[in-house]
Amino acid sequence: MIRRTVCLLAALLLCAGGPALAGDGAAKPQRIVSLNLCADELLLRLVEPGRIASVTWLARDPCGSTVAAIAAGIPVNRGLAEEIVPLHPDLIVGGTYTTRTAAGLLKRLNAPLVELDVPQTPEDAADQIRALARTVGEPERGEALIAAMLARYDAAAPAPGDRRPTAVVLRPNGFVAGPGTLTDAVMARAGLENAAGRLPGGGFGPLPLEAILLGGAERLITDDTPGAPPSLANAVLHHPAVTALSRRVRTVTVPSRLLTCAGPQNAEAAALLAAARGEGP
Repeated sequence: MIRRTVCLLAALLLCAGGPALAGDGAAKPQRIVSLNLCADELLLRLVEPGRIASVTWLARDPCGSTVAAIAAGIPVNRGLAEEIVPLHPDLIVGGTYTTRTAAGLLKRLNAPLVELDVPQTPEDAADQIRALARTVGEPERGEALIAAMLARYDAAAPAPGDRRPTAVVLRPNGFVAGPGTLTDAVMARAGLENAAGRLPGGGFGPLPLEAILLGGAERLITDDTPGAPPSLANAVLHHPAVTALSRRVRTVTVPSRLLTCAGPQNAEAAALLAAARGEGP
């Protein structure tokens, strides 16, 4: 079945003349396709919409995307190679851990595919923005985006010598974000010490609510998205014990869309987290 699909796509690609690589004469790719929400968010900040042939359907969801308004008028895809090839893209941007079937097929067709990794720090995010900006022919826009992001991080940073309160991020299904995650790095930039690493089994993953509540964190950061449809995963965020804890410690809500992908939106999250440094509930 896969061989047949590859043959059909290859035939379609040949009939279309084949997508040209970004460096084959054109200074800037003009028909860019994204297969990944994180690629959507960077591309829509770096490139004018007229040069983007398609983004993922997730880009239009305001609950999970930070570029929903920009994506509103751009065709969407669901990560299928059959959708991508007919668009005649001259650049396809995907993610290392997403749309693996489509990425594999596109590679076999020698399509112009670039895959983004998952940055773990603001510096990694800046490097990724810079690299992608060069790929799409917009290095100046990339540097401007990086400068604005780093300036916002600097504005959120604590003054030298300020105390760093301990904090824990409580996500849907009781997930916490421990050391080595992008969220941990953003918390550090905002002047908070991540308490997740001290908890039993701390790191990135689900923890019993009891462990989180009794862990002694001075600040509670809920990873909630206002307006999102009800779900069992989010039920833990509204547990009576969590509500009671929020009356005793300072609590701040950071919409999940600000920390799902690496980029300028993380600095917006840092600004919200910096507000949690203050004293009192």
